[in-house]
Amino acid sequence: MPTKTLQIPTADGQADAFAAFPDGGGRHPGVLLYMDAFGVRPVLEEMARELAGHGYYVLVPNVYYRHGPIPVVELPEHITAEIRPALFRQLMPLIEAHTTERALRDADAYLRFLTAQPEVSTGPVAAIGYCMGAVLAMRTATAHPGRVAAVAGFHPAPLVKDAPDSPHRLVAKLTAEVHLGLAETDMTPEEISELSQALDAAGVDYACEIYPGTVHGFTMSDTSAFAPSALQRHWARLLPLLDRTLSGS
Repeated sequence: MPTKTLQIPTADGQADAFAAFPDGGGRHPGVLLYMDAFGVRPVLEEMARELAGHGYYVLVPNVYYRHGPIPVVELPEHITAEIRPALFRQLMPLIEAHTTERALRDADAYLRFLTAQPEVSTGPVAAIGYCMGAVLAMRTATAHPGRVAAVAGFHPAPLVKDAPDSPHRLVAKLTAEVHLGLAETDMTPEEISELSQALDAAGVDYACEIYPGTVHGFTMSDTSAFAPSALQRHWARLLPLLDRTLSGS
């Protein structure tokens, strides 16, 4: 499985990134994979390789690049519930610095770079993400409706907030098909209803599904939140979504 480490030119510098793509040459549909709050690390690289094995070119940018290259924060091999608070004290300044304005500026650069790669076919791409990355994937798709055909977000950070730039307020131009896989406590019933109403009003084809018996972070095998059955459900939802939306790319 070919992989690369890359530098993505952005308006604010060079974003380091990991890419995985199929063996055998040729061109393949592009997938922009946004990291969770803990950052780009082996578990995300392995997920990119898994997707590449199904025929996709997968680009995983270091969203925290303004603060340094991977690893921006040193992580243990296994992230337990006990050490999460201390890690988040380190991570929160990075998360808070990644404003909507920065996210949209970076999305422009990431998509431009992804679609320019010689291994990437013409046609639309997918934006997928985990935790904060799910929010970034939604923002990318709403800002680039002609280029992003699929969005998938798993155990998302807040998508419904009392703010003008809340993701649920910006879906009017969204044309991508959407799958959201929620942990049981990710969103309240009222928030799910509000998000669903916004997506319905925009005419979006979507699924918003609670994965039973899960806590936030269930896809990440290097954390205590990991749920193997939920990870398999995630693949069972994600792969058909990509096949439906990108098969003509």
